Amino acid sequence: MIRITEIKLALDHHPDEIRAAVIKKLGINAADLLDYAIFKRGVDARKANAILLAYTLDVTVQGEAKILAKLRKDPHVKLAPDTSYHFVAQAPANLTKRPVIIGMGPSGLFAALILAQSGFKPLVLERGKAVRERTKDTFNFWRKSELNTESNVQYGEGGAGTFSDGKLYSQIKDPKHYGRKVLNEFVKAGAPEEILYVSHPHIGTFRLVSMVEKMRETIIALGGEIRFQSRVDDIELSSNEQGQHQVQAVVLQNGERIATDHLILAVGHSARDTFEMLYERGVFIEAKPFSVGFRIEHPQSLIDSARHGPNAQHPILGAADYKLVHHASNGRSVYSFCMCPGGTVVASASEAGCVVTNGMSQYSRNERNANAGIVVGITPEVDFPGHPLAGIAFQRHWEHQAFLLGGSTYQAPGQLIGDFLANQASTEFGQVMPSYTPSVRLGNLDTALPEFVISAIREAIPQFTKQIKGFDLADGILTGVETRTSSPIRIKRDEESLQSINTQGLYPTGEGAGYAGGILSAGVDGIRIAEAVALSMSS
Repeated sequence: MIRITEIKLALDHHPDEIRAAVIKKLGINAADLLDYAIFKRGVDARKANAILLAYTLDVTVQGEAKILAKLRKDPHVKLAPDTSYHFVAQAPANLTKRPVIIGMGPSGLFAALILAQSGFKPLVLERGKAVRERTKDTFNFWRKSELNTESNVQYGEGGAGTFSDGKLYSQIKDPKHYGRKVLNEFVKAGAPEEILYVSHPHIGTFRLVSMVEKMRETIIALGGEIRFQSRVDDIELSSNEQGQHQVQAVVLQNGERIATDHLILAVGHSARDTFEMLYERGVFIEAKPFSVGFRIEHPQSLIDSARHGPNAQHPILGAADYKLVHHASNGRSVYSFCMCPGGTVVASASEAGCVVTNGMSQYSRNERNANAGIVVGITPEVDFPGHPLAGIAFQRHWEHQAFLLGGSTYQAPGQLIGDFLANQASTEFGQVMPSYTPSVRLGNLDTALPEFVISAIREAIPQFTKQIKGFDLADGILTGVETRTSSPIRIKRDEESLQSINTQGLYPTGEGAGYAGGILSAGVDGIRIAEAVALSMSS
């Protein structure tokens, strides 16, 4: 099979034009083209009034070797790589212990799926509830301000990504095409097939719920076991004189002890109590950078017009997104994070007395507002030095400050963009109504985050307006605070065995361990970890 890249056609091209473009590109007769499939479809929107679709195509032809030889110098015509998934090991017949997985977000889910498909019958321990029960608890918080600290946006089946835009793209290096395995499994579970080829695939929360349930059913059918409301409160380790540990067992909140020597840790970026317990047990943890800021909301129509011009709201293009970055004069980087076209700002707290925001979209992306995090990078050495867990304290401080500014009722503090730039309190909403529930309490965000964050964002918004006309819309809304952009810690692992560098049998994975950022990269990392466990248990 031949792969052709950079076939560009008009936005409203006829389907037959793809076939004609392939024939022209390869210089072949029409009869020699046996079949083609779209591997990737991107959008070239550098000129808003002349948007093109850019295709990567996998093509089956007569005389493949001859064509490849003829076009060997063309960088856009190559032999198509094998993107199918190949299992690395199968469970031995005399398997006596099961691998245990803590957490059922994307990383834990795919670790469990791969191990189940390989015959290892994993046991998954999830502190939160099954996804539909969890959804009820989450909606109850949004509507009634009643926070369940064990069942919310952060905790429960599907992980934090369940209540997000459902983005399925990443910038990670993926030489073994694990990302394709993730997408294929999602399609099997009910995702639209377009996620296999559109450049920025997404699913949306409601579809993710049913997909996660189907993947759970597959794991159970293959011999896996999943326990909800099963928080792991302790890990038993043996130690030697060199300071190396070995996993022996986990202990649940009800006192139950489960023996295991292969423990996958996929707890997500908000499992602060688990991080503290691991640190106390001597597992090596280091602080890592993350970012903090606000959610910003504009009318989606404004973003569509700025990005797509006369093609705004074209059905192929859908709701427009953006990606922005500015290097502020105080040395800080300001950038857009987790942009959600046609979405809502969601309450994402997991601890009492804290306000946390994030963004979410449904598959249709047809809500009135666009929202994104506008966040500023922070580093351990400068901003929270002295202790591996100091980033957690930093997050908690500003989340509690947001809680107080919002009136101590889980309202979020907010401010109009124009007032924020002028450093004056907001008193009433304009044309943009905030989407955050329970609700937004207007005021001044000047004390919602450190001064260096506030000043960097104030400088960045007018600069972003040069790329997105109207970005500094006076009636746009800023809502605070966004603090859970990524994990504040990394549970460092050996790059060969993928185990903790000082704890044998402990396999940290995903966002919580500091090795992923988003659904796709977390799923890919879960596959890598599952393979490491499978090889270890079958050797």
